[in-house]
Amino acid sequence: MRKANIQRKTTETEVSVAVNLDGKGEGNIATSIPFMDHMLNLFARHALMDLTIRSQGDTAVDDHHLVEDVGICLGQAVRKALGDRKGISRYGASTVPMDESLCSVTMDLSGRPYLVYRAEIGTRRIGEFDPALLRDFFKSFSDHSGITLHINLIYGKNEHHMAEAIFKAFARAFREAVARDERIEGVLSTKGSLES
Repeated sequence: MRKANIQRKTTETEVSVAVNLDGKGEGNIATSIPFMDHMLNLFARHALMDLTIRSQGDTAVDDHHLVEDVGICLGQAVRKALGDRKGISRYGASTVPMDESLCSVTMDLSGRPYLVYRAEIGTRRIGEFDPALLRDFFKSFSDHSGITLHINLIYGKNEHHMAEAIFKAFARAFREAVARDERIEGVLSTKGSLES
C-alpha cells in the first residue's frame, strides 16, 4: 500500500499529514484555515486519494506559515508514499472548468521539483483567505514532493471558482500521474531513475 505519515512541529506551526495514494477520495481535513480545508478536501476527492490533515499555527499573525508548512508536509508525505516510483504513469495533465473559470495543470513525477505558477487570481480575499498564499502552498508541495508542476489558470472572474478550478485540475493531473500501469517495468525513464 502506498501510504505515508508525516509530522512537523516548529515554533510557528504543528502539522500532521497522512496519505493513501490508493484510497477512495476521502478527505478528513482540519488545517484551522477553512478555505484550505475546502480546497484540500476537493483535492482528496478528485485525486481519489485518502488524505488526513491536522494543523495549527500562528494564524493570528497571518496564514502564511501554516499554508507553507501544510504544503511541505503534504509534499513529503506524497514523496514517501510514492517510494521508488516503479510502475507509475509519471505524467499527468488535466484541464478543468469551474463555471466561468478554466485551469490547466500538468505534472511530471520526475523527482526534480519545479513550479510554474501562472494564476492571476487578484488580491481580493476569498472570505478571510489571501489568494497569494496559493502559490506558496504549491511551491512548498513541489519542492518537497519532487514533482515538476505547471499550473496555468487560463481565465476566470470569480476568485473562489478560480481557486477551485486550480485544485480540481491539480487533483485530476495528480491522479493520472500516480496511477500504476502494469506494462511499466521499473520506472518510466531511460535513465532508470526518477530521482534528481
